[in-house]
Amino acid sequence: MKTFTFKHVAVAAAALLALGGCCGTSVPGPLTTGEDTIVSTKYGKVQGYNDAGIYSFKGIPYAKAERFMPPEYPDTFDGIMKCQVYGPKAMQNQNVRWNTPTDYDFGFQFKIEFLSEDCQVLNVWTPALDGKKRPVFVWIHGGGYANGSAIFLPAQDGRSLAEKGDIVVVTVNHRLNILGYIDLTALGGKYSESVNLGMQDLVKALEWVHDNIEAFGGDPGCVTIGGQSGGGGKVSTLMAMPSAQGLFHRAVVQSGSTLRQSLPEQSQALGLAVLEELGLTPETADKLAEVPYDELEAAGNRASRRAGGRFAPVVDGKYLVQHPFDPAAPECSRDVPMLIGSNLNEFCYTNNVKFTVDERTRAGVISQATVKAALGGAPAYVYLFEWQSAVNDGALAACHGMELPFMFNNVAVQREMTGGTKEAYKMADRVSSAWISFIRNGDPNTKKLPKWEPFNAETEATMVLDNVSKMQYKE
Repeated sequence: MKTFTFKHVAVAAAALLALGGCCGTSVPGPLTTGEDTIVSTKYGKVQGYNDAGIYSFKGIPYAKAERFMPPEYPDTFDGIMKCQVYGPKAMQNQNVRWNTPTDYDFGFQFKIEFLSEDCQVLNVWTPALDGKKRPVFVWIHGGGYANGSAIFLPAQDGRSLAEKGDIVVVTVNHRLNILGYIDLTALGGKYSESVNLGMQDLVKALEWVHDNIEAFGGDPGCVTIGGQSGGGGKVSTLMAMPSAQGLFHRAVVQSGSTLRQSLPEQSQALGLAVLEELGLTPETADKLAEVPYDELEAAGNRASRRAGGRFAPVVDGKYLVQHPFDPAAPECSRDVPMLIGSNLNEFCYTNNVKFTVDERTRAGVISQATVKAALGGAPAYVYLFEWQSAVNDGALAACHGMELPFMFNNVAVQREMTGGTKEAYKMADRVSSAWISFIRNGDPNTKKLPKWEPFNAETEATMVLDNVSKMQYKE
């Protein structure tokens, strides 16, 4: 009988690794942190890491801001800033989820993260630091205007999409809720710019991309902004912000078509009501900077119930000059093509496992695409995502957010949501290829789907995304 020693075991293990492992499991490439992972930005040098051929940079500061003040450019720094760990997310209620069945918590795998008011950070994934100008995809997270972060869902990791599409992926954190969307302009003086602060943060992030992304292998002249749910609302809003004009060139709105935002008389009254709830007056408003966040949030909730309104973008006349898509699409983004859509079921469930067809979100998609097409500029392409998840006996169906692991090509990292089936991987290949095509060309057409026609009000041409995709028209 042959005797096996530890040496034999080691040799056998090495052989398996060389062959890519056993049972079809591949072994990832090396992760390195050498000098080739250092990039010079406008503000100083940052170091990421090379993850098997994809360079990742996490938690890069793109702005700074005092509480309730507009964002400023970040500080310059000497030496090398290590950007290898995700930065903090905006202050928010950590207990808030989607307010839907617990199957969502399992499927979505929401992350609990470190909170800070200094949350203006972004993450970058790029295939190479070689001077090549690649298309750039800037992702704006969902969670309404109150919650969420760039990484609160595993599907939002940008590595796989960057690798597949040979593009640069950027994800962004910014101020939310009362810290990001209170309107204090009625106070005047130092507070005259204290409005749409979360949206101002996003413009600063796009300015950072414009000024720095070339050093990361990206093209500042080919930037797509995209977002889902509240992120789609923020993308819709950026379309009507002159300060963002020229900083992006295509736009993706997923289950977040937003036609109107608040008006100043509503938002200013809410801001003043917050002062009253805290026992402050316009003369003592500077004490707002000293109020602990939990007390501030509670006062904001009371003020909202009493005065009405919500902490969200407002048509202030300077940063946001009109309702995003009502009565017309914004002229300042006439030449920006759009990819707009929603999912079959969204939040429309009758109990934990019985879904009905969404109509409310879908109506917003059609309205937004209709006024965009009527503008006569760049086209809009519309989709309806119908793929059904079988996880937990189909409890998720084609729910709100179900498209995320598919367009990010991240079926593998969110199998709790997709099931990780062969059909899911095939679906991800088709959907992510369409998104990549749009990011590259402003047109989602790909050989992996039927011909995708631009939307018009007469036919309402819509790509139905499913195991068998097809074009659908108005009846």
